[in-house]
Amino acid sequence: MKKTILRQLIVLPLLTAVMTMLYACGAASGISRATDGITANKPFSATYVLQQGASAVIAPAAAPGIAGGATAPTVKLERVNDSRCRVGAVCVWAGYISYSFTLTKPDGSTSNFVLSDSMPNGKTSVTQDGLTFTLAGVEPQAVPAKNEPAPDYRVSLRVTSDPTPRPS
Repeated sequence: MKKTILRQLIVLPLLTAVMTMLYACGAASGISRATDGITANKPFSATYVLQQGASAVIAPAAAPGIAGGATAPTVKLERVNDSRCRVGAVCVWAGYISYSFTLTKPDGSTSNFVLSDSMPNGKTSVTQDGLTFTLAGVEPQAVPAKNEPAPDYRVSLRVTSDPTPRPS
């Protein structure tokens, strides 16, 4: 009887300590695996070239989705608004060129933003949901002639992440 009590006093605390250590190791490795797939917390910078109506998947910003699949936000160049005075035309103002984008988040919600380096009060950079979108260039840069059709613009958009959360 004394041996049974002695075993219980030694074996039960030892078994409890081993189970606690196993639980801690399992929880820590689960956290590590869960964050390995989240690149949204890692800083990145990528440049995308878009034509009007084209979309780009921002793969470095992918977040874990349902059933372990990754979902990433997408950005789409919705419209190029070129109101610049055409070569050979007589205009009362110089005009500007702006670019309208739609950001589709992994949950399906959307937000819109406009970038321009020549529009009054326009911005060349905007931050949404921890992603900074910066106008990196456009081709062709030249203003088309008066009777030419609108060119097929190719807009370079640099996307960078800021992994530090900002207060709302």
